[in-house]
Amino acid sequence: MNTTFQELIETGEVVLADGGMGTLLLALGLGRGVAPEMWNIEQPEQVRKIHRDYITAGAQIILTNSFGGNRRRLAFHDLSERTHELNQAAAQVARLEAEAAEVSVLVGGSMGPTGALMTPLGDLTFEGAKSTFEEQAGALIEGGVDVLWVETMSDLQEVQAAIEGCRGVAPDFPIVATMTFDTHGHTSMGVSPQAAVEALGGLNLVAIGGNCGNGPAEIEAVIEIMHKAEPDAVLVAKSNAGAPRMEGDRQVYDASPEVMAEHALRVRDLGARIIGACCGSTPEHIRAMGHALRGGLSAE
Repeated sequence: MNTTFQELIETGEVVLADGGMGTLLLALGLGRGVAPEMWNIEQPEQVRKIHRDYITAGAQIILTNSFGGNRRRLAFHDLSERTHELNQAAAQVARLEAEAAEVSVLVGGSMGPTGALMTPLGDLTFEGAKSTFEEQAGALIEGGVDVLWVETMSDLQEVQAAIEGCRGVAPDFPIVATMTFDTHGHTSMGVSPQAAVEALGGLNLVAIGGNCGNGPAEIEAVIEIMHKAEPDAVLVAKSNAGAPRMEGDRQVYDASPEVMAEHALRVRDLGARIIGACCGSTPEHIRAMGHALRGGLSAE
């Protein structure tokens, strides 16, 4: 089945997105310090299994294993010259699972931040960021994504550069953009949900919202603010499975599938139209969230 992003949204129903990728890759044996994007080529069956498990759990949108796949991030692993190859492979791996599904599943091309500070605080210029994202977007589109998914952003300048980069490749391609409000209700660069929705709301994006951060309550507050500011916006909520904490050298997330299911109901009632999860979440979390949402329940 071949459904477009717009057709999915126009059903009027809440759309279930997938959950975390990195946590599951580590559980499957990805070495610390290894670029997750390398597994799109070296261990594609493992990446496919994660996508497949999310689809089986009910996800209608899966995100590619390309969050850190821009040239600047890959340079930390001496992989910048493989940027196109790794992103194209990420899209192809996800596309295979989407096409194999018995129901319509869309593939979002995950595009995370560069990891560099924009000028004047750092050395990353707007044009430099734009070209970085343009390269990644082009490879993801070639690989077969349905929508470009800019996520976990903190700097509005960088989000805007990413959007312009995406449009430099394909002017009319659908784009989603989400930011992470993990610092006292703001992004680490001081952007409030109100400022984010005002800036992003006028950029002709198919959806905007929040992801990652410090757990469900934070994302719920973000969505509430955004929905009040832009009632007609399609809002995305992809919370971490609780606030991260350290156990030895491991990050641990404590929110159970049941907790995330309750969150899904609350954030839906606050205005979210696309609901999934982020770090620390698994297909079990997504299955529980989908079950709650499909049950037609209301948050208490």
